Amino acid sequence: MTAAEPGKPWRDPARNGQQEESKMLKSGVSMFFTDYSMQPGALGQALEQRGFESLWAPEHSHIPLSRKSPFPGGGDLPKRYYDAMDPFVTLTAAAAATKMLMVGTGVCLVAQRDPIQTAKLVASIDQVSGGRFLFGVGNGWNQDELEDHGVKFADRHKAARERIEAMKQIWTQSKPEYHGEFVNFDAMMTWPKPVRKPHPPVIVGGAFPYSARRAIRYGDGWIPQAARSGYQEIGDLIPEFRKMATEAGRKPDEIAVTVWFPRRERDLMKRYADLGVERVVFNLESEAADKVLPVIDEIADFMRAAGA
Repeated sequence: MTAAEPGKPWRDPARNGQQEESKMLKSGVSMFFTDYSMQPGALGQALEQRGFESLWAPEHSHIPLSRKSPFPGGGDLPKRYYDAMDPFVTLTAAAAATKMLMVGTGVCLVAQRDPIQTAKLVASIDQVSGGRFLFGVGNGWNQDELEDHGVKFADRHKAARERIEAMKQIWTQSKPEYHGEFVNFDAMMTWPKPVRKPHPPVIVGGAFPYSARRAIRYGDGWIPQAARSGYQEIGDLIPEFRKMATEAGRKPDEIAVTVWFPRRERDLMKRYADLGVERVVFNLESEAADKVLPVIDEIADFMRAAGA
């Protein structure tokens, strides 16, 4: 794996020689890696061979047996949520087995994590991957899980924001310090710094309009689900998101949009591309290679047919 040469700007390896102005829609997949799923190195290689841009891994540190928060997907919590491996470990394995594939947390629950240690994890995986890390972040839905980490459910949004702000200081300053309500440290020295400058993109996940506002406030990108209980198709809301960004003083096109779990429809892919969506990410079940490989073949064929 090759990092950026000293003194030269880092370029996204996933573009594979494309011009920066290209509007080609990128594609990725997300999987809860477990001890019974296809392993990350093998999946990463299979994705790279088929032209996928990225591989994403979600996280849950644990699942408490109590349930103060209902599962957003409805019904019982799927087994893979209890069994998920640490995303920084699995994504490092995928990065080590590939050359061009981007690897991303989808999403890292930053409110539950120590920001100093997480900043080092992010910088380290960005270093060993040669600048191929995408830092997808979220604030969490599981109240019991958050509380086990000492975070009140009502405080999770501010706690996450402070952690991200503090990590940006660590990544970009030689002697960072941060003083907030939930994160507080004096000047320190901590290395390595990320390959990608000023840092890997912070891509904010969650529901519209709340996560959209957070992405506009401190994100480099936004990860909405294609459909949720409050809307049927995120494409209908992307123009509103761009308007919100403009009104907040951000350049709308500097906040990249990643659509999570869209329908496989050619017209929809064209619409996303026309709306300036950067990538779409499809869900994979936590299954072995004999079940997963035919699915990624289907997705790859669909994306080629859709002109993406």
